[in-house]
Amino acid sequence: MDKLSERRKPIVAMENASFDIIIVGGGISGSFVAKYLTQAGLRCLMLEAGQHYKKGEYPSREVDANSQLYWGGGMELNTSADLVFLRPKVLGGGSVVNQALVDRFDDDAWDSWKHASGVSYFESSQMAQWYDKAETEISIQYIDEKFRNGNAKIFAEGFDINGFKYAPLRRAQTDCKTEQGNDCIDCLAGCKLESKQSMPWTLLKRANATGNLTILSEFEVERVSESDTAVQIEGTRRGGITQKFTAKKLVLAGGAIGNSKLLLHSGFQDRLPALGRGFYTHPQFMNLGIYAHRVNAFKGAFQALKSDDPGFRKGGFKLENVFGPPGGISMLVSRLGLPHQEVMEKLPYMGCIEVAVRDTNPGQIRVNKAGVVTIRKTLNEEDEKRRARGFDAIEKIFKSTHAQRVIEGQFGIGLHLMGGCNMGTDPANSVVGPDFKLHGFKRTFAADSSIFPNAPGINPSLTIMALACKAAEEIRA
Repeated sequence: MDKLSERRKPIVAMENASFDIIIVGGGISGSFVAKYLTQAGLRCLMLEAGQHYKKGEYPSREVDANSQLYWGGGMELNTSADLVFLRPKVLGGGSVVNQALVDRFDDDAWDSWKHASGVSYFESSQMAQWYDKAETEISIQYIDEKFRNGNAKIFAEGFDINGFKYAPLRRAQTDCKTEQGNDCIDCLAGCKLESKQSMPWTLLKRANATGNLTILSEFEVERVSESDTAVQIEGTRRGGITQKFTAKKLVLAGGAIGNSKLLLHSGFQDRLPALGRGFYTHPQFMNLGIYAHRVNAFKGAFQALKSDDPGFRKGGFKLENVFGPPGGISMLVSRLGLPHQEVMEKLPYMGCIEVAVRDTNPGQIRVNKAGVVTIRKTLNEEDEKRRARGFDAIEKIFKSTHAQRVIEGQFGIGLHLMGGCNMGTDPANSVVGPDFKLHGFKRTFAADSSIFPNAPGINPSLTIMALACKAAEEIRA
């Protein structure tokens, strides 16, 4: 029996175990909450729908990574089929498959949240202590200029020529062995070096060391309920085994889509009218520049730079140097047959810059009669204008650096899945209160990107960590 099969063996003797906290979702938020609560002596059960991989077990092929590490094989679509949502399904969540970019929100983001939610502590000065606490748990580095790859050099040169401002990306990483020729694009399918500060190597490792954490992977929670004395969850483990667990409190950390789907399927919409609404994604559009020389955007340090231009921020977008595996890049090119092949043969000659839109048009997450989640999410006129501004800037960068051809990506990609259980002071238009409890409930909390009131226009990972730290204090108290 191989290692993965061994971990998939049914566990049926846990239902009568006593837990203080059940955490649904083993991503960034769930891992931070688990670490602080287990260190406080609370017994926690973490339920994760995805697999639990150890070092050396992550899939090495792109097709396997898509099918094993994401819901829907990495191809969940909105109802109009023009936005793709990449929703991680693996222990560690986004920390396993993202590029570990960690930025603090600026005053503009916090002011927008405070105005939308009425939550008083949504401001830089009050959130600083929680950012500080989160940052003590992970290693944060920048990619040294001498290790920037060809794509990053194009990005920097084009920004300099056009007078745009840029900055290095803060990354949750340590000892990535770039000087030894390590290609960071591999990290999109899980870091093989344990250098990226993924939750299994950091927070979950420390939570496990307390002896107070039980992790049950490949377990999909289907219903939750709360009584005066306890919470109960019901779900299905791999192999079709149905199990129920009870605890004193419940923490929802399954992300925007996961939390909304679970609560909707459990009938919470009758008491929470805003449930599933206010869904944002920072729609990202990857644009390609084809050069006469080899760029090798897939080699070396994968993402090093971001835009840091006040004009871009005011214009509602940001730019980053990015790339992707061949299958992902092929989806950006619209043609079929020989013309498509001719473009894909230029893969080593491609530069790639992404525009991420700070979207203003909220979507809605629903569950149909068959229990299947559907997502209505589109770009409105303002969002389209923001995308166009970003593409204009990218086109200037590519052309000023002598790209022979510029290709605008065909699909929008939703990587930052936010909202659906937004935080606010008014139960009529929000789902979670400032104390992280669902409005009208005493034992059920949410503490991940699902509680975001709107799109901040900044990478959300570090703020998810900070909010989880604050939530853990509320839950423990």
